[in-house]
Amino acid sequence: MTASTLTRSQTVAADVTALLRARNPLLWIVTREEARTERYLFEAASNAGYVPHSWDCAAGPCDMSGRQEDPDLIDPTAMFASISTRAATGTSRDVWIMRDLHSFLNSPLTIRPLRNLARTLPGTPRASAQAVIVISPSGEIPPELAGHATVIEWPLPDRAEIAAILDAAINSLPDEMRETAAQNGTRELAIDSAVGLSGEEAAACYARSLVTTRRIDPVTVASEKKRVIARERVLEWYDPLPGGMDSVGGLENLKTWLAARRTAYSPEARAYGLPAPKGAMLVGISGCGKSLTAKAIATAWKVPLLRVDLGALKSKFVGESEGNLRKAFAVIESVGRCVVWFDEVEKALAGSTGPQGDGGVSSDALGAILSWMQERKGEAFVIATANDVTALPPEFLRKGRFDEVFWIDLPTVTERAAIVRAALRAHGRGDLVIDAGRVAAVCDGFTGSEVAALVPDALFIAFADSAREISTSDLLEAAESIVPLSKTAGDKIATMRQWAVGKARPASAAQDRATTTSARQLDL
Repeated sequence: MTASTLTRSQTVAADVTALLRARNPLLWIVTREEARTERYLFEAASNAGYVPHSWDCAAGPCDMSGRQEDPDLIDPTAMFASISTRAATGTSRDVWIMRDLHSFLNSPLTIRPLRNLARTLPGTPRASAQAVIVISPSGEIPPELAGHATVIEWPLPDRAEIAAILDAAINSLPDEMRETAAQNGTRELAIDSAVGLSGEEAAACYARSLVTTRRIDPVTVASEKKRVIARERVLEWYDPLPGGMDSVGGLENLKTWLAARRTAYSPEARAYGLPAPKGAMLVGISGCGKSLTAKAIATAWKVPLLRVDLGALKSKFVGESEGNLRKAFAVIESVGRCVVWFDEVEKALAGSTGPQGDGGVSSDALGAILSWMQERKGEAFVIATANDVTALPPEFLRKGRFDEVFWIDLPTVTERAAIVRAALRAHGRGDLVIDAGRVAAVCDGFTGSEVAALVPDALFIAFADSAREISTSDLLEAAESIVPLSKTAGDKIATMRQWAVGKARPASAAQDRATTTSARQLDL
């Protein structure tokens, strides 16, 4: 098997083999998947010429089959003494995979014997070499062991491992179910939807899907990720937006660009070597569809939407904010393919440039975000939104952080009509005969949210009038009472438009924008 065909776990297992051959005495493996990780560790130890054993506080030392070897060595300090004796007088090379040891390392009576062991084991004869591998859900090791332990974060299953788990679940089915369990091209989606789950979680999701739907349902599998996000408490999970991109009126340039980027996630694109897209920065006037677009992308692409609340991750304690961010980024990487939404980043990063009014917290957060965006390897698609782009540091918009920066202006007349129709569909009135063009014409200078708000306003008007169905005249009446943002913030919008020239790609189609620019400028 070549290096290019190795799974992530096999690659890490090969590193463990090399570390054991180099006589590293203490390895600290960070994982929540004890059983799956141990299978790789047993193989890694054998490949390094060692005899692998396990140890826990219930059974003591056991061989690879789980047979108990010495019930008197349940106490970890007694186990350390036994390992030391084997190193001095034994004739076998042993690796001790210790499952519960991290729970005992809060006392110097346990830490000191382990530290002494780590100091002496590298010098023992080759024929009696010994090594200790600690399996822990946390990477926080006691400072006394920091100079001795090599910390390794065990990866979650990658696509190849998930595919093997899926195949095992399907192969266990009766013959009559096996052919239909993952048909109609759902196999790739089922694999993608489980990336980010542990092996046990993926297997349980596939089993539950088979029991409830008699097939592998990617939606059922992906829903398990919501529980993973809730467990970590550093991100917000947003439920899918009904209608997807059809809920967003206009923005045809942006929609076309997003449709092209979606193809990069196909198996054909993966085989072609096409890199996963990084994301887009949406800059523009408040209420013109930036946040709605972020929600719609996740629905259209059938992936989770995760919102990063930078304000909530801030802490008054030095270093804790960056720690929260790193934890959030680790969760994002584990989830796999998803849309990550940074909403109104200019507010969250206020203070990252100029005088540090927050003690440098925003500056540290900016550094952590920029590093992650530049170096990340996963398939997360980042959507960042901002109303006031002038408040953002220039390095945030540099090419390489995002694939494209889009400028979202006030909607054109064509877009306003599309927004009216989308709002009607969202309120269950998609079949009504409404003159959307007439409504759009009287809403020049309205933001998208102001146009969409006409429908619920019209519903109130019609309900008060004997609960009849709404009409075009109701929408026109609702429009008369709105003072658009373009009137109250005209100077600010003009400044933002001036910035966008040559710096951002228009999200709206050029032909639509040309037909309405002069009319809107007269309103300002």
